[in-house]
Amino acid sequence: MTGPEEHALVQVSDLNVFYGKSQVVFDLDLTIHRGEVATLLGRNGAGKTSTLLAIAGVATAQAAAMTVDGQDVTRLPAFKRVRAGLSMVPSGSRAFPNLTVEENLAMVRGSSNGKGWTVRDVYSFFPTLAQLKHSTGGQLSGGERQMLAIGRAMLARPKVLMLDEPSEGLGPIIVARLGEMLRVLAGEGLAVLLTEQNHRLALATADRAYFIEKGRIVWTGEATEAREGDLVHRYLAV
Repeated sequence: MTGPEEHALVQVSDLNVFYGKSQVVFDLDLTIHRGEVATLLGRNGAGKTSTLLAIAGVATAQAAAMTVDGQDVTRLPAFKRVRAGLSMVPSGSRAFPNLTVEENLAMVRGSSNGKGWTVRDVYSFFPTLAQLKHSTGGQLSGGERQMLAIGRAMLARPKVLMLDEPSEGLGPIIVARLGEMLRVLAGEGLAVLLTEQNHRLALATADRAYFIEKGRIVWTGEATEAREGDLVHRYLAV
């Protein structure tokens, strides 16, 4: 669970995100601690993906402050945020379709920060990928591509792992495995932030939940409280 403030791996203050002249996220504050899984939940178009892209340094954004393990990354480009320990797995289980699993993994260059994962560690964590290491990305199932995408992110040696809709298109068994996997990664000291349409998976996995509506955080608290109340109906029902 959350610890003292000095153990926060991600702190975001007054984040505002723009697409051209349109603002889509407003004055967002977010904190994720070491060993914590946080989930950002909201309806389609609420600003979830935009928030992750802004933290990753991809979307146009302004923030009063944004730190990763105490390092100010507010004005750093995306590749330097990766070096600071921030990795993101976009939605869609992306992989280079014409490269083998092993070639996809070999392309990642790790930072000097965080846990020193190797390709061998990825294969140990995802034995299925070891069996498929000579298969191309285009031959993999959705679940296998998701494992590969997470494995590639871990090779960047992150302190913080962000995942955008990681369960999209996956079967129930793989979804359950995904939740277990994120808890294991948090147990290794990472901070994890995920967006999810599958709110049951998100709230069963997370320690803390943030609900976002029309680009603004409208509620934050313990995931157990979110599961037990009417928040899901209030902020996620169509």
